[in-house]
Amino acid sequence: MFREVEHKAVPGFTALILLIAASLLCGYALRNAVLAQQIPAMLGYGLLDAVILLCWRGLFMVNPNQAQVLQLFGRYVGSVKTPGLNWANPFFMKRQISLRVRNFETAKLKVNDRNSNPVEIAAIVVWQVVDTAEAMFEVDSYENYVHVQSESALRNLASQYPYDAHQEGEKALASHTAEIAERLQHEIQERLAKAGVAVREARFSHLAYAPEIAGVMLRRQQANAIIAARQRIVEGAVGMVEMALADLSKRDIVHLDEERKATMVSNLLVVLCSEQATQPVVNTGTLYR
Repeated sequence: MFREVEHKAVPGFTALILLIAASLLCGYALRNAVLAQQIPAMLGYGLLDAVILLCWRGLFMVNPNQAQVLQLFGRYVGSVKTPGLNWANPFFMKRQISLRVRNFETAKLKVNDRNSNPVEIAAIVVWQVVDTAEAMFEVDSYENYVHVQSESALRNLASQYPYDAHQEGEKALASHTAEIAERLQHEIQERLAKAGVAVREARFSHLAYAPEIAGVMLRRQQANAIIAARQRIVEGAVGMVEMALADLSKRDIVHLDEERKATMVSNLLVVLCSEQATQPVVNTGTLYR
């Protein structure tokens, strides 16, 4: 397994000044040797000039938040992250890699949730290269690796949760988005650890039922909402009726037998639970005639 090794390159401006001075001196000496017709000196200075020209190839630039990965005849030597002009062995092969924070959005994936309902889901993944050696040598293409593994993790995670929670305390994709997105980030990070990549953030960008069942699920959600509202109304109405009977008895306003209580409870529940305004009916008789 490859691990990043920081390579200390020679400051580029220092090397540039030395190379300029060496080139001028060697050129001047070679000119004198040519004028003096000194063949051995001409060959020596010519060879030295070729070496100096080769050394010029050792200059390279490193931009902010980028690195240069150095190899010597296929062997990993190290990575240079110092921004600016640098110099290293001219025989080093240099490969640039970005250390900037990047993001991408997965395609809209069609996945079956835990209840086997087809849903469409997509996510945005924010990532950054933190180990240049692993990113360059452990995987074939680290960018493609990030994309494929992120989509794979998203598919796997979506199949472990239902779209909607049908039980109290149940985690669902629609109701626990932040918590599930955090787990998605950890799962993607586990898959990308060998590629020298750190996942900074992962969040859902699209979540919906598949079109073929969207209408049915919408009616189901509406029915659940109506049932929940009815339950709330009934609970409130029963509490109000109980309070009314208790206040009447406590204040000794009227004494009701069980039959009259049942009639009062029935009338109050009709008034409180009805969706439409009720019309009062004046009873001039008695319950017993």
